[in-house]
Amino acid sequence: MVCEIDDFDLASFSRTAAGFGLAHYGYVVTPNVDHLISYCEDPSFRALYRSAQYSLLDSRVVALAMRLLKGMHLAVCTGSDLTAQLLGHVVSPLDPIVLIGGSASQAKEIVASYRLGNVQHHNPPMGFINSADATETCLRFIEAHSPFRFCFLAVGSPQQEMIAQRLQARGKARGLVLCVGASLNFLTGAERRAPRWMQRFALEWLYRLAQDPKRLARRYLLRGPRFFGYLAGGRLVLRPRRTGSGASADRRTDDTR
Repeated sequence: MVCEIDDFDLASFSRTAAGFGLAHYGYVVTPNVDHLISYCEDPSFRALYRSAQYSLLDSRVVALAMRLLKGMHLAVCTGSDLTAQLLGHVVSPLDPIVLIGGSASQAKEIVASYRLGNVQHHNPPMGFINSADATETCLRFIEAHSPFRFCFLAVGSPQQEMIAQRLQARGKARGLVLCVGASLNFLTGAERRAPRWMQRFALEWLYRLAQDPKRLARRYLLRGPRFFGYLAGGRLVLRPRRTGSGASADRRTDDTR
């Protein structure tokens, strides 16, 4: 089983995202340990990833494991850092931006912090992906505000990837969609990121576990170690860097790669 990761760090992908444009549709996934386990175990999740335009490694744990165990050097481009970089250094004040997820107060804080003048925000209800009406409302909201410079999906995985793929299948939206998980929480201070030194040493997971052990203990301590078994039996492939507006890559959704 093969999972392709794009050869982008934060600086290089920011340049690619800046040049994507509004004439095409594409979406970005940000795999971490939990996502890669789902990729190995769930064919439907695997299809979501294989339909994505770009796959950016969101985990320094994975990067460290690949370097130590496989001699493979993977660049890291976390969703939180990417969201901050794009809003702070790529987006112009009047660029059309769509935010999906986060509270109304968080959206207002983002607008004020980054001096944005053209932001559309929708916060679907908890568990919305299980409601056909709520899902359709979300999809139509995004499509109604297309074309957009960027659409940030911050509703958790796999909901955000499902929305991104459905937008792709419907063929109406234009712009770059980014699946960024808890990024809005980090940017607005609702959740705190680990100190930089912990991030550098791939210990951010430990910091988050200490902050919210009830929610994260099972994910990090029981589920997470399964990744190393899949790492031994599977492969991560570094995909050559692709640039240009609307750059596309072939995606297969079978399970034989």
